[in-house]
Amino acid sequence: QVRLVESGGGLVQAGGSLRLSCAASGYIFSINLMGWYRQGPGKQRELVAAISSGGSTNYADSVKGRFTISRDNAKNTVHLQMNSLKPEDTAVYYCHANVVLGDGARRNNYWGQGTQVTVSS
Repeated sequence: QVRLVESGGGLVQAGGSLRLSCAASGYIFSINLMGWYRQGPGKQRELVAAISSGGSTNYADSVKGRFTISRDNAKNTVHLQMNSLKPEDTAVYYCHANVVLGDGARRNNYWGQGTQVTVSS
């Protein structure tokens, strides 16, 4: 019913930057919270950043001051600008969206397929 497609991952040297994007499509009435999670090798999935439909943001302490989340409500997209990347940022990054479906009544959580970010030292 709803699909999230991520793009923008890759390999970068420490101190470099990457921009992740995620586009939601399908049976969508509106999207409440959108966010990015990551899962590093041998680690649990963790919240990186989230943004409400009104633009309120929340960041993990480990990325504050380096990452910026933004969204375009008209296009159902969310972006994560990642600067000053560190090797410990290496992970698979997943897009998440809390979607109100097209009937305006039901709500579900959806995940993207994940995009690899690798930061070399």
